Amino acid sequence: MQSPRPSGLKSLGSTTGRFRRWWNHGDLPFRAAIALAGILVLVIVLAIGRELWAHSILPREKFGLAFLTTSTWDPVRQQFGALPFIIGTIETSVLALIMAIPAGIGVAIFLAELAPDWLRAPLGTLIELLAAVPSVVFGLWGLFVFIPDVVKPLGNTLHSAFSFVPLFDGPVYGPSRLAASMILAIMILPTITAVTRDVFLALPRTQSEAAFALGATRWEMIARVLVPQSLSGILGAVILGLGRALGETIAVTMVIGNNPDLSASLLHPGYTMASLIANEFSEATNETYVQALIEIGLVLFVITLLLNMIARLLVWRVARRFTGGTA
Repeated sequence: MQSPRPSGLKSLGSTTGRFRRWWNHGDLPFRAAIALAGILVLVIVLAIGRELWAHSILPREKFGLAFLTTSTWDPVRQQFGALPFIIGTIETSVLALIMAIPAGIGVAIFLAELAPDWLRAPLGTLIELLAAVPSVVFGLWGLFVFIPDVVKPLGNTLHSAFSFVPLFDGPVYGPSRLAASMILAIMILPTITAVTRDVFLALPRTQSEAAFALGATRWEMIARVLVPQSLSGILGAVILGLGRALGETIAVTMVIGNNPDLSASLLHPGYTMASLIANEFSEATNETYVQALIEIGLVLFVITLLLNMIARLLVWRVARRFTGGTA
């Protein structure tokens, strides 16, 4: 006759069995791991913000909000104002998006719907490889090839035709805000194109086939079905492109001219926050100077977060509209 098991062993065996069933089920461990990853990202973002805030006390106490609204940057006299760099960063990034979005969407449409099979895969791979080119290579190419052969002739043409517009006021320089914007547009084009193409390919083919069945032409299908139904994904691609444009450093530093000029002309040299930090951080000779550069990084960090939050809100609203308010 088998002796009964002690109650303690029964309890231990029951607990072990429940744990094994919980672990083998998979959902709860997966949810826990995903939640931990999300919390970790939030912790990293908060930690970055906290460190930037904690190490920029001196200029914040000395200048306050004037740091954001003044244009004097004089390390010798300990006067620091970030306005030219904020304007330069936003101006070049927005102009790059204006140039890259139509081209990126157009190439994505071609790859997803119009390209022959023998061209689709090689061209798609080439575009993805373009995204892997180091930024310093773009900077060198822009400085020695793109600016002399493209930017300066284009700048002279714009100045000759539209010199009465402040955006194209002369004289025409090589390194300029226009050059930085065009280089940024080339750099973010592969990201926008690749993500948008994948969004188009993920759209159920039944929708385009239904449009063709109703008598739509290919252009009507693209304009009324493909692009509207993929709009939230396109906005997501734009967010990724905007993030790279705001933070790009080396290539922009090499082609923008690095001049804290508040001129409205795109043909004049400019400066961005990332370029300023790259150029001057190693030369900062006192604590206030160092902390002023760190506060520039804090401003860039906040601007990036705000613009991405606004973009995500747009994505959410677009997705909600196309799902009938259920998103």
